[in-house]
Amino acid sequence: MSVGRFVKRFLPRGLFGRSLIILIAPIVLLQGILAYIFFERELDITTRSLAHDVAADMALLVALEDSSPALERDGLRQLSAQRLRYRLSFHDGAKVPFPASPSGMTTIDRALDQVLAQQIGPGRHFITGRAGDDFDIQVDTKDGVLEAVVPRERVTVVAPDVFIALMVGASLLLIGLAIAFQRNQVRPIEKLARAAESFGKGRAVPDFKPYGATEVRRAAQAFITMRERIERHVGQRTEMLAGVSHDLKTPLTRMKLALAMMPANPELEAIATDLDEMEHMLDDYLAFARGEGGEESTVTDLAGLVRDTASGVARTKPGGPARLTVTAPESAPVSVKPAALKRCLTNLIDNAFKHGRLVAVTLNCGARWAEIAVEDDGPGIPEARREEAFRPFHRLDEGRNLQKGGSGLGLAIARDIARAHGGDIVLDHSGMGGVKAVIRLPV
Repeated sequence: MSVGRFVKRFLPRGLFGRSLIILIAPIVLLQGILAYIFFERELDITTRSLAHDVAADMALLVALEDSSPALERDGLRQLSAQRLRYRLSFHDGAKVPFPASPSGMTTIDRALDQVLAQQIGPGRHFITGRAGDDFDIQVDTKDGVLEAVVPRERVTVVAPDVFIALMVGASLLLIGLAIAFQRNQVRPIEKLARAAESFGKGRAVPDFKPYGATEVRRAAQAFITMRERIERHVGQRTEMLAGVSHDLKTPLTRMKLALAMMPANPELEAIATDLDEMEHMLDDYLAFARGEGGEESTVTDLAGLVRDTASGVARTKPGGPARLTVTAPESAPVSVKPAALKRCLTNLIDNAFKHGRLVAVTLNCGARWAEIAVEDDGPGIPEARREEAFRPFHRLDEGRNLQKGGSGLGLAIARDIARAHGGDIVLDHSGMGGVKAVIRLPV
């Protein structure tokens, strides 16, 4: 696996997360560089400089202890403590204990030790420690131990934890501002994506308005213009087809009426049958060309629609109710175009009854998708020919013909309706032995 693909696995997929990384990563990197410079360079240099002064003071105090008479030491010690602002004490006859392990020493402790060793000399024992926030220094003298508690500000200019707190606080404030700002920038893009997704599912988006950055406004305005053009095109085509339907059905109706007025005979019955088939084919052609585009999506109980449609088709077939099995939850509210989806289901269930003895309809609803499966136990369709069955005006050469006795548009109309909902229809092998048609709709 390449480094780029490895990194992409851990990157956020959304624009908001990725833009936050672009904003936050430089802040974190800059804070890391500043912390390194502060702790490894400036703090160390400043501490060594101040520690050098403290070490010089301690060397002078030790020299006074070694060279001054015993009677004068207390007075000199008090005067030194007053001038230097150290807390000095002398432990007569004591010895400096063995130094502890340096593993827990800070940068300041190590700097103080090194400078004291240089100032006092390698032959004299000493230790450094902590007395609260201050530094405790103990040094051997000729007859005891001199202990000095040095205020923290005499050794370092600032407490590292204060610097870290300020740095982290500033970083969190900047990150908070970046999140708030970026959220406002990403929200118009998310709204545009939701509007485009709803429009792709055939749902109305009347309240969508462009806002946000100039580029986002341009994209949103382009979407609105595209939507208006598509809706205008669909509306004009629907109106034209409605006129065509009226013009074509009028002469068919006159012909049917004329045949009904004539005496019955086998030839006229054959003509009447042909006229009925022509009218049915005309309805199929117009439905396919119209694409059910004029219907609005509404929240519909999909489970009830599936049960009612399947039962309605079964009642028109010989022994249909006994041949049908429907499995669906109690209710499944989904935003769909009910009339269009009913036509889609009717085409699939009608095909299943034509070519199978038993028919099963199953509805499964998930968090994002609803699936309606229509299965039969008739002859199947080879996998290589399943997409071919959706081609308009196309009939398969095999013994099973899903468009048998029709216009060759049943599956084409069904898929067109499913895709108008933002879903699709696929054909698969059924466990019953025949074909399994699955309608997949977004919830």
